[in-house]
Amino acid sequence: MCCPGDHESAPDTNGRWYPLASHADLIAGLPHGFQVDGRRVVLCATREGLYALEDTCTHAEAHMSEGRLRGCRLVCPLHGASFDVRDGRVLGGPAHRPLACFPVRVVEGRVEVLL
Repeated sequence: MCCPGDHESAPDTNGRWYPLASHADLIAGLPHGFQVDGRRVVLCATREGLYALEDTCTHAEAHMSEGRLRGCRLVCPLHGASFDVRDGRVLGGPAHRPLACFPVRVVEGRVEVLL
């Protein structure tokens, strides 16, 4: 499950926290793409919090960071599949599988993702 990024800490699980960006540099409503330890991650800043998901659409492997973010709905730039950034579930086809999502936290103004 994705975690809102306005918390100073999130529960540790197996994995490693990776720094992504300064929280102050993020633009709300704009998906931000990152390469993290060999994986593509899209970071979405919404009114509800920060969410990190796999940056590859489950339908046609387009980069979700090149899509549109409308509230908590992330829309694929290729065929228009849409996903809920809060939990990765599919909101609209042609995708059928959800996006993987990752816990996010903000530590000393720096956004981190757990992979």
